[in-house]
Formats: sequence, C-alpha cells, structure tokens
Amino acid sequence: MPQSDQTRWFADEVQPHECALRAFLVAHFPAITDVDDLVQDAFARVLRAHQAGPVTSPRGLLFATARNLALDNLRRRQVISFEPMQENDHSSVFMDVIDVAESVSKRQELELLTEAIQELPDRCRQVFTLRAVYGLSQRDIAEKLSISENTVERQLSKGLRRCGEFFTRLDRAGGMER
Repeated sequence: MPQSDQTRWFADEVQPHECALRAFLVAHFPAITDVDDLVQDAFARVLRAHQAGPVTSPRGLLFATARNLALDNLRRRQVISFEPMQENDHSSVFMDVIDVAESVSKRQELELLTEAIQELPDRCRQVFTLRAVYGLSQRDIAEKLSISENTVERQLSKGLRRCGEFFTRLDRAGGMER
C-alpha cells in the first residue's frame, strides 16, 4: 500500500479515536502511568495489522489492542519485583540517563517471548504461563487445571522446546542479533 494511502487511512480511521482511547485507558486502567506509550504501541500494532491486510473495524482493533497492552503491562508489574535503589557513594547522581538501546532491546525481547508463548497450543500456553509468569509450582498448576503433575511436566517441556524452536527460527531468519 502506498505511503500516502496508509497515512490517509490512519488519519481517517484510527487517529480520530485517540482522545476516546486515552479516556478509556485512564478510566479503566488508572494504575498505568504512561498512557502515551500505550497509545503509541497500539497505533503501531494497528498500522502493522493494516499493512498485513484489510482491517474491518479499526476502532475495535485499536481499543482491543490497547486493552491487551494495558493488561500485559499490569501483569508484568505483578511479576517483576522492584527493589528500592540506593544512591551509590561513587556517584552524586541517583539515576543517570537510562540506556535507551538496552531498554528497547529488553522491550523487543519481551514482545518476542510473548509472541512465542502465544504460538503455543492452548493447554501448553496455560501451563507455561502459570509457571513462567505467575510462578506456580507444578503441583499447584496440576490442581488448578485438574491435570496430573506428569501432564504439567510434559506441557512445560513442550513449551520450552517450542519457544526454543521459535527463537531458533527467528535467529536463522535474521530477526535477532546476538
């Protein structure tokens, strides 16, 4: 699609919903501190979807994408433990400039891992997410999903293998740098 058509499509079909999207995010996800980043990520994903093929409901896709990004953001906060930083005696600055390249790299890695997990079969994805994201034990997962611990172990192995295969394919395709 020529750039001008894509720009026109974005300006006509997506951008007019920006204010409503921001209001939706602030109202439904008050714990999200950086709504601007979320909106930009949602815009980028909707544009990528439009490049891949026709989008029948741009507004619906935009809001669903933003909602999913917000939920992912909140889930990551629950998993990541933040420890208070203490000032280093060797530095008079508490927090210097954030290494942008490292920050972008970590965000991309997290997006790729999320993509790899999304490609897992349903049961495998459930087990893998409960273990990797929520830190449940194999026994707790087995009880929660009403399956045997052996099944949990097999699904975890399958999930690790498939995620490894995903990253190997991506690496061979030139999608990752070492």
